[in-house]
Formats: sequence, structure tokens, C-alpha cells
Amino acid sequence: MEQGITPSADGMDGKSWNVVGHTYTPKLLTPNAFIWHAHIPDETFVPPHIHPTQDEWIYMLSGNLEIEFGGDVHKAGPGDTIHMPMGVAHGIFNRSGADATCVFGVAPSRKLFDLFGLLDGVTDPEELVRLSAMNEVDFLPPPAE
Repeated sequence: MEQGITPSADGMDGKSWNVVGHTYTPKLLTPNAFIWHAHIPDETFVPPHIHPTQDEWIYMLSGNLEIEFGGDVHKAGPGDTIHMPMGVAHGIFNRSGADATCVFGVAPSRKLFDLFGLLDGVTDPEELVRLSAMNEVDFLPPPAE
């Protein structure tokens, strides 16, 4: 890792991605950790998925999110830290009526940085699932109706 500062308004090398309607701005990347800022508009979500090779966390800056672990729903607001252990299915939902901002991180970095570049602007759910599976993120099938 190089020493220095990533300014608050910038992403690494000017990067920013639109992933599932969220704006992800990378702030730090090493083999051991990947950290990004996220703007999560109201009524958007990341469907339930598993990171089989990474622990993930979210530090809430503003707004509120709901995190689903199976049938359990946990609400998080400013100052809260959400823990999503490796191998545990989780979904991230903004049902709050307002936008949310937060800082995400994963350890180790593995393929997630590259995956976000591939997913930038992808709107087809089948393609999102396919690309994610090739890069160590496994989406769960929708619940049976």
C-alpha cells in the first residue's frame, strides 16, 4: 500500500461505479482489504448473497439500512457497524424513505474490486448473478412463491 490520502470527494484513480443502483466509490485497495464509500438511494437493495472468501462490514454515515440474515431483519443507522461474516447469507435493503451513505469494507480483497468494474451499469439480473458467481459472490435464488 502506498502512503497518502484519498480525498473525500474522490475515488481511487477517479473511479466510481453504479452497482445495483448504488454509487460505489473506491477508497482503499490492498490484497488484505478493500474499502469503498456507498450512496444507497431509497428503495434500492442488494439481494441476499454470500461472500465465501471474505468478511464484510458496513459503517453507517447517514440514513438507515435493513440487513437481512435469513429471516432475521436488523436495522442500522448513523454510527452503527454491520458485521457480515464470510459464508453467511445477507441482503442489504434501504426501505427508510431517504438515501443512505456508508463505508463498506471486505477482507481480504480477493476479486471484489474487479467485480464492481464488471458490474458498473449492468441492469440485467441474470448477468449480474453470472458475473458475480465468477468473482466469488454467490447470489441466492429468489424465494419460492
